[in-house]
Amino acid sequence: MSSKRKPDGTKKAVKKRKNSESNYDSDLSDEYPRAGEASTREVVVEELRPMEKLPEELLGAYDKGPGKLLIAGMVSWEMTGKRDSKGVTKIRPNLFTFHRFTSETYRSMASFCSAAHSVLIDAEWKAFTFGRNQLSQLGHGDTVTYEKPTQVADLADFNVIQAACGRNHTLFLTDTGTVYACGDNKSGQCGVGNKLPTITSPTRISYNGPPIIKVGCGAEFSVILDIKGNLHTFGLPEYGQLGHNTDGRYFVTSTKMSFHFEMQPRKVLVYMEKNKEGHVLPIENVNIIDFACGNNHTVAIDSKNRAYSWGFGGIGRLGHAEQKDEMVPRLIKFFDTQNRKVMRVFCGSSYSLAISDIGSLYLFGQNKKTGEANMYPKPVQDLAGWNITSIGAGYTSIVISADDSLIAWGASPTYGELGLGDLQKSSSTPKEVTRMEGMKIPLVALGYSHSLLLVNTEHEKTKEKYDNLPEFVV
Repeated sequence: MSSKRKPDGTKKAVKKRKNSESNYDSDLSDEYPRAGEASTREVVVEELRPMEKLPEELLGAYDKGPGKLLIAGMVSWEMTGKRDSKGVTKIRPNLFTFHRFTSETYRSMASFCSAAHSVLIDAEWKAFTFGRNQLSQLGHGDTVTYEKPTQVADLADFNVIQAACGRNHTLFLTDTGTVYACGDNKSGQCGVGNKLPTITSPTRISYNGPPIIKVGCGAEFSVILDIKGNLHTFGLPEYGQLGHNTDGRYFVTSTKMSFHFEMQPRKVLVYMEKNKEGHVLPIENVNIIDFACGNNHTVAIDSKNRAYSWGFGGIGRLGHAEQKDEMVPRLIKFFDTQNRKVMRVFCGSSYSLAISDIGSLYLFGQNKKTGEANMYPKPVQDLAGWNITSIGAGYTSIVISADDSLIAWGASPTYGELGLGDLQKSSSTPKEVTRMEGMKIPLVALGYSHSLLLVNTEHEKTKEKYDNLPEFVV
């Protein structure tokens, strides 16, 4: 990578559980099998708490913009994650460079490493969604693919401050700390207290605790963080990813297996560490301040800037130097031994990223399908000295805004989401996206095969470059 250094300062998802993901997590196929039907669990639905606005000083942190939207990658949403175009009605060419997309100004956005849909939050704090919609994950009450960002009508009376996308479901957080969910609910990942297969329009989740200040989604599970620093999880527990000390599996018959899905938020109660002898020691009074979700794992940071991870342990994505699944949040000892604090975390499908208190970026897991995996956090040397603004962690691609530059890498196959151009579609090492040089990019988000940028056009050089970019017209 030619770097500007700063001075010091598969057709179906895997049915059988494996300890190594031969198909690198399931793809985005619309049909993913289940090991039997969900068991019926008693769900207690309490009267929901009244909605009061979150403190103003807290609300200010959600404003990443104002910015204009750029897009790159695969924009044939029904094709995303599929092996062929059978049954796809409209196929558009991939965008191998960043294109202007709509003329609106946005404050925030979200997608997910195995999602073919995205959420945008505009200047008025209204939610817009676009992309694939086969399970109503866009919240419009139908299953029609939306090529243009379209306002979520059922949330028009609310101020949406943050959103999160799973593989086929979506969470919306309002300025009252209330969460609404829509989309795939076969595993209870919408948290509405039932196992209806699909929640067609945004529905308030079955939760009556302190106000929520952050939402996140795995492929088929969800995580929410309340204002008091408690995590609550719901959905598919298969690899221990809910953090409740169980993978939720049970046998319906001698040959048929199923899962105890969590259909409403359940508080994560236990945090632990393992000493050198392998003994498990509980960690008391953990106060979580941030977290990120991959397909089947989660990494979180507490108020002391310690990092915890749990869920699927394959190829080192949990950072514990072993591939064992973790059923409860486990302290990542590496950062303690280096006397480093963890400030921010990001998760892709089978890897994790962490930024330390001295600005170093660490990667653990693997963001390509072959080669050596990082079994514990290792610094990304190519990013040394860069001041990182935002990171988009996709399926195998990573896009980072740092200083006034954009840095991207991802092993083949890629679909244009790196924005490097049609002559170099992939890169195994971090590479500057020269077309974006000098632009202020406050926020990056990646889906399975597309990337989104918010650029600050109030900055003169950024606006000049933005105006000269091609436009993606639907």
